[in-house]
Amino acid sequence: MFLFKIIRKIVGAIVLLIIVIPIFAIGKTWTSAHNTTITTADAIVVLGAAQFDGRPSDALKARVIEAKRIYDLGLAKMIITVGGGAPGDRTTEAATSKYWLSTHGVKSKNIVSIGKGRDTLVSTQSYVEEMKRRKLVSVLIVTDPYHCLRAMTMANDLGAKSYCSPVRTGPNSLDHSHLRYLLRESGAYLAYITLGRRGIHVSDHLNQ
Repeated sequence: MFLFKIIRKIVGAIVLLIIVIPIFAIGKTWTSAHNTTITTADAIVVLGAAQFDGRPSDALKARVIEAKRIYDLGLAKMIITVGGGAPGDRTTEAATSKYWLSTHGVKSKNIVSIGKGRDTLVSTQSYVEEMKRRKLVSVLIVTDPYHCLRAMTMANDLGAKSYCSPVRTGPNSLDHSHLRYLLRESGAYLAYITLGRRGIHVSDHLNQ
C-alpha cells in the first residue's frame, strides 16, 4: 500500500510536469509576442525567411518593412541581414533583404549582409559573431511575433543584449498568425531551452 502511494505520487508529478511545462512555454511565447520592448540598439537584425530568386516572400517582406520603419525612427544606425540560401538558389535570404532595403531608402553602407543560416540558431551565431567583431552589444531583432522569444533567448545566451521588434504586417503578424504557429514556436522554444543550449557558453558576453 505504501509503495502504491509512492508510485501514484510519482506518476502524478510526471503528469503534472507534462501538462505544466508546455503551458509555461506557450504562455511565455504568447506574452513575449504581445509585450515587446522596442528601444535603441547598436544594430537592427533582420532574420531570414523564404525568398524567390531575389524576391522576398511575404514573410520576409514584412520583416524588411519593419526593419526600415525602426531604422527610419533612428533606433539603430546599421542593419544586419542574415540568412542563407536553399540548394540551387542563386542568392540568399540575407542578400535579398539587403537589396530590398537598399532600394527603399537605406544606404547600402549601413547594411551588413551575412549569407549564413537556414535555422534560427545558426543565423544567430553568425550575426553575433559579426557583432563581436564590430564590438557591438545590443541588438533589435526583427522577426515574427511568436518567434521573438526564441530568437531573443538564443541571442542572450550567446552574449548579446537583445530586444525584439515584431512584424506588424504579413502572414505571420499577430493579426494573421494561427494557433498552430504559437504551438510550433512554443515547442521549438521548449526544445531549445531543454536540449539546444548544450554546447553554448552562456557567459560569453559581447562586452567582455
